[in-house]
Amino acid sequence: MQQQNILEETSSFVGRAAELARLTGALREHRLVTLVGGAGVGKSRLALHALSAAPPEESRSIYWADLWPLRSDELLAATVADALGLSDHTPRIPLDALCGWVADRAVLLVLDSCEHLVPHCRHLVGELLTACPNLTVLATSREPLGMRCEAVLPVPPLAPATEAVTLFGQRAEAVGRPLREVCDQRLAARLCARLEGVPLALELAAAQLRHRTLAETADRVRSGLDLPDGPAHPADSPRRPARHSAVRTAVGWSHELCRPTERLLWARLTVFPGSFDADLAERVCAGGPLNPAELRACLAGLVHKSVVMAEAGRYRLLETIREYGRMWLRELGETEHVADRHATAVVELSRQARTEWLGARQQAWYERLEELYHDVLEALRFLLGVRPAAALELAGNVAFFWVCCGHLYETHHYLELALGCAQGPSAARARGLWSLGLARLLQGDHEAGRTFAELSRQAATDSGDEDGLRQAAYLEALAALLTGRPLAALATTDAALRDADAEDRRPPAFGDVLCRLVRAFALTGARRLKEARREAEALRRECVRLGEYWTRSYTDYQLALIALFESRAGAAGAHARDMLDAKRRIGDRFGIALGLELLATAWAQQGEAERAALAYGAAVQHWEMVGHPQRGTPEVAPLRDEGQAAARAQLGDAAYEALFRSALHADRDHVVTWATRPDPEPHL
Repeated sequence: MQQQNILEETSSFVGRAAELARLTGALREHRLVTLVGGAGVGKSRLALHALSAAPPEESRSIYWADLWPLRSDELLAATVADALGLSDHTPRIPLDALCGWVADRAVLLVLDSCEHLVPHCRHLVGELLTACPNLTVLATSREPLGMRCEAVLPVPPLAPATEAVTLFGQRAEAVGRPLREVCDQRLAARLCARLEGVPLALELAAAQLRHRTLAETADRVRSGLDLPDGPAHPADSPRRPARHSAVRTAVGWSHELCRPTERLLWARLTVFPGSFDADLAERVCAGGPLNPAELRACLAGLVHKSVVMAEAGRYRLLETIREYGRMWLRELGETEHVADRHATAVVELSRQARTEWLGARQQAWYERLEELYHDVLEALRFLLGVRPAAALELAGNVAFFWVCCGHLYETHHYLELALGCAQGPSAARARGLWSLGLARLLQGDHEAGRTFAELSRQAATDSGDEDGLRQAAYLEALAALLTGRPLAALATTDAALRDADAEDRRPPAFGDVLCRLVRAFALTGARRLKEARREAEALRRECVRLGEYWTRSYTDYQLALIALFESRAGAAGAHARDMLDAKRRIGDRFGIALGLELLATAWAQQGEAERAALAYGAAVQHWEMVGHPQRGTPEVAPLRDEGQAAARAQLGDAAYEALFRSALHADRDHVVTWATRPDPEPHL
């Protein structure tokens, strides 16, 4: 059983025995189950606990998709694809890619927080359930999806006199205020009844025991608050309260107990669509009374009050608390200002990532931009409407990172929008055209790759961008390589590198390195193996010196391929493992598929048939994740076919297929870890 994006439970789970039993039974009997309940009632936590308690022998794979960071439906299917680990490199729309990958696999997909996208979730789920016979969907929402096949399970509040008091007591003890006396139990029972047993309200109330006694807390809640009620949807205008809403009462009460600067930070933090770290919060939310030191103190205070959730060095707001803060941000008149601060910070980070790509911080930037995925999307949406030139720069800055990590659809979508809005020659336009061409080329559209190579060359010429000219040459040469024309690729890169040598620039630029890399590929394709090896080894040494991984991984790919052509299978395997280690570091599933295939072929040449069969199965698993049959330059296919035939002949068809399929259905990260070991066991 694979589990992806399933968080560990970090606090105790109380009660819900009947709900858990009903949910377990419903998931056995129905293909669509929706947990329905009000804000803060514990729908997501119930789903998480049910999945965490699933038996290890559970045969279906479980994937969790968080929908709460989405502001619209445009990337709904892409978000679900990311949750399933897909890195689709085809021109298909994401929903088609989803249906194609799930197909007849046994999968349980959790869609968490559907309420703001109900019609779109209904369409997506309908398509998936029709196309994928072994798929089960578990949704959480404030309202049902409204499908005929849907089993709707209401999630009520906790029983105020029993489970609610137990939960409140455990959370009170966690903040150092255990309920030791009988009178404490009575006060807690009255407070839980007033808050209607809603778990989020109870959590917020318990957090206030750090600052007030239980008696003060119970008196405050009993008196009620005439608080402004946050809108049901962020676009709605503020309105006056629903007095009897337990969650609104508790959230409003928490807001009242915050210091003024904490309230200001709470409002400003709502600009983040997903999780964030303290550094980004400081970049975006500082200003006025929130100097850096005060901001960090306020962030710690909001965590102590359970307004902000802290998880592994990152922070986030629950959607109910976010809605309340957005209302106050509008009241302050800061909505546009904070959105602009957020977008500016994201552009600055993307610019730094692009500048430092060819260096020791490359791996860290891949990880950082993956963390910033929802922030980049939010910034792009905002900038397209107010500063399209900045949107184009941002889309171009993140494009190379995104295409490596499988976000080709998003790259294509936002580059087209930004290029349509931002006119006039600029280096950003040349980079945007180049990035769009690379995305199209990696989706298998070779003609589009050549077209955009020429467009980006012209744009680089118009803006005087010398490195942009080398990048355009790389794109043209890569298109030639992928269509079996290594000599054309060689001519293109040689011409570009002659110009680069004349400039004698240090350190090497992005376009120079890309051209040197594709030149090594072209020399291999032309069977000029000694020259190719010298070129790849020299470039690899430069990458090691710089601490860079992406280019280095492809020099290892070339060195492994050359070694296979020269019947040096041991050296080929070592280079393939180095490639896989680098690709694992930056999350490049396409590169992992290529590397697994070369490693399998190396083992087949060495007579390690069991390992070869496993690695071939793991490679196909990764090819399915990127949506392609085996890819790569044309000279790879004969080596793969020979290796598979040799391993099959040594093992026999039945044994080969058994090993192949065990890897095909194994945990994707486990097989990569297994493959990168120096002497892996011949089984998973």
